[in-house]
Amino acid sequence: MSGGKVYLVGAGPGDPGLLTLKGREVLSRADVVVYDYLANEELLRWAPPTAQRIYVGKKGGDHTVSQEDLNRLLVEKGRENLVVRLKGGDPFVFGRGGEEAQMLAGAGIPFEVVPGVTAAVAVPAYAGIPLSHRDYTASMAFVTGHERDDKEDSKIEWAKLSTAVGTLVFFMGVKNLPEICRRLVENGRPSTTPVAAIRWGTLPEQQTVTGTLDDIVEKVRQAQLKPPAILIVGEVVRLREELNWFERRPLFGRTVLVTRAREQASDFKTRLEELGACCIEFPTIDIRPPASWEPLDQAIGTLAEYDWVMFTSVNGVHYFMERLWTAGLDARALGKARLAAIGPRTADALRANGLRPDLVPREYRAESILEGLSSVGVKGKSFLIPRALVARDVLPETLRREGARVNVVPAYETVLPSDRRTQVLDAFRARRIHCVTFTSSSTVSNFFQLCPREEVLPWMKEVDIACIGPITAETAREYGLRTNIMPGEYTIGALTEAILAHYR
Repeated sequence: MSGGKVYLVGAGPGDPGLLTLKGREVLSRADVVVYDYLANEELLRWAPPTAQRIYVGKKGGDHTVSQEDLNRLLVEKGRENLVVRLKGGDPFVFGRGGEEAQMLAGAGIPFEVVPGVTAAVAVPAYAGIPLSHRDYTASMAFVTGHERDDKEDSKIEWAKLSTAVGTLVFFMGVKNLPEICRRLVENGRPSTTPVAAIRWGTLPEQQTVTGTLDDIVEKVRQAQLKPPAILIVGEVVRLREELNWFERRPLFGRTVLVTRAREQASDFKTRLEELGACCIEFPTIDIRPPASWEPLDQAIGTLAEYDWVMFTSVNGVHYFMERLWTAGLDARALGKARLAAIGPRTADALRANGLRPDLVPREYRAESILEGLSSVGVKGKSFLIPRALVARDVLPETLRREGARVNVVPAYETVLPSDRRTQVLDAFRARRIHCVTFTSSSTVSNFFQLCPREEVLPWMKEVDIACIGPITAETAREYGLRTNIMPGEYTIGALTEAILAHYR
């Protein structure tokens, strides 16, 4: 772009779903993203793959980049690039966004501020604490719990603040909690006033400790609650017992390792998180086009010769239809061929392309598929199966034994993704993982290619293993794992329900 611009974007308090539409739109156009400790890294997926990503830390007491260096960085990058400065919460609510905007204005760099959902509002809401309520209070104040280290005098008017405002919200107040409580009580706030300390609010790791001004310091110490945290002081904290919705979700407090391919993990992960789980994405499969399209293109060119086209995955449907269109053809090229979809999601993928499957077997088992084909017969029929380059041969071999002619062509291939095992191994070591999910035999075998078996196997015997079906469970058994969660229907939706039932 000619000339640059900096957007100071509020990333919200943690839950990536709380990013504003304007924030997401600006992020999608960024040349450079500068993000800090409190901005959820999941938001970076909205940035273009080509965007430069710069982490600047800003964790209390541990600044990867000093504020002065950060200001210079924004000016330097902002001269020629569209820069998104992604800040936790709202840029202008105790986020030093004002200081960064001043520096940009002084340097003549164009900038805009995109407000974010401030933690002062969102975090109490996720803890079941409304900041105002007609039966309790009509006033609130946001206060820093961590003033500038280079200033001896406090900018907080404790004598006025302590009794004049119904609900007080302190940012980053855990470190100075004893001082905050002492000041409030000394200046007239009753020691019996309810207090809530909330760490990592709006995230699955959210931790809440409640008490009063008299005992909250000791309760926080016993709970070992550390920053970042928000403090809520006021009678509205009493409503938490009635309104605590977030932490009462059935999978809250459970950490689930999702090994599905990144392209397919979104719905699964979203559903688990809606149920309260903390999900760690560890895709053990990357879906890529095959090295050569020639076998699939040749099969598409001779579709009139086939009685059945059998799809075993959503990916098979996607790449088959893509090559069909590339060849200048459409559904009419299928001619007399009937369509089989292994699984409801694969059937949905066909319907999304205007195709109605003739067969959707009850289970992904050769026996179930043959049962579905019994009315039309298999012997002498010609089958095309576009699927992964490497996959189990049980289905085509069974069809051949029954007298069918079968052509298996690679529509895509599954490969090992970039190594992210450090995060996973650290989570196993810390005993943070409660459940590991496997949605195909490939996810199992690839998992053990990415993680050393002798190291992770002892840890995995301590967690729940969830497999989508018996074939996947059998592969898990071959690697020494015992499956204790498996749905009756071999779908992602059913697997989610089975995990929920297990922990409920």
